Amino acid sequence: MSEYLFSVKDLKKSYDGNNFILKGINLDIKAGEFIGVLGLSGAGKSTFLRCINRLIDATSGEIIFKKSFLTGIASDTQEIDINKIKGADLRLLRRKIGMVFQQFNIVKRLSVIDNVLSGSLGYQGTLRGTFRMFSLEDKKIALANLERVGLLDQAYKRADALSGGQQQRVAIARTLMQKPALILADEPVASLDPKLSREVLSILQKVCKEDGISALVSLHTLELTKLYSDRIIGFQGGEITFDGTAEELNTDEIEKVYARVK
Repeated sequence: MSEYLFSVKDLKKSYDGNNFILKGINLDIKAGEFIGVLGLSGAGKSTFLRCINRLIDATSGEIIFKKSFLTGIASDTQEIDINKIKGADLRLLRRKIGMVFQQFNIVKRLSVIDNVLSGSLGYQGTLRGTFRMFSLEDKKIALANLERVGLLDQAYKRADALSGGQQQRVAIARTLMQKPALILADEPVASLDPKLSREVLSILQKVCKEDGISALVSLHTLELTKLYSDRIIGFQGGEITFDGTAEELNTDEIEKVYARVK
């Protein structure tokens, strides 16, 4: 059985102290799992993902990672509640958690390889990072990651010369530069057509499996979620209403996930 990467315990999030977007989430995520996240808009999916990499802070609860996955963070125990870390340790955390966004978030005026190299900035010193002084080894790794996503021949083009599907593959290659233990993808194919959506998700699934990376992937279509996910988590009204396999996600369970909160 795979080792647990992290556990979420009674996680809650409110922006005003009254209305909770997350209402006590409890989950265990195994190393290497590829997990689809389903739910209506406003169900809490994006908020949940952003709490995990501390783009936003949870109101209460714990997100406990195994120390072995977060090398460099000081701790006297074998588990680390990431809600309590700050400063340099927060920077170390974020380089182990990759993020793939719906709108790609690449710098279009830069070349493809320069965008990919940006994923290694968390490993660079201040001076080298500021002036983008990447080593030859960094560049070799960037080219290797571009080859993995099928874009080696596009390495020295400007990023804005690529199609949307290609730009999202650049974003995946950039994330691989972080050497992540976890990738969070928030609607990564929402702006792509069905064919490109499958291409991008196939690549993301493949590299995660090859490297033993866990992934939490929020998707807007049930078909894609069932096709690519080892496990599916359904959010509804800030709570988890389903946690199981694609085979277990029957009609009754789907109706629960997509029910409107009254």
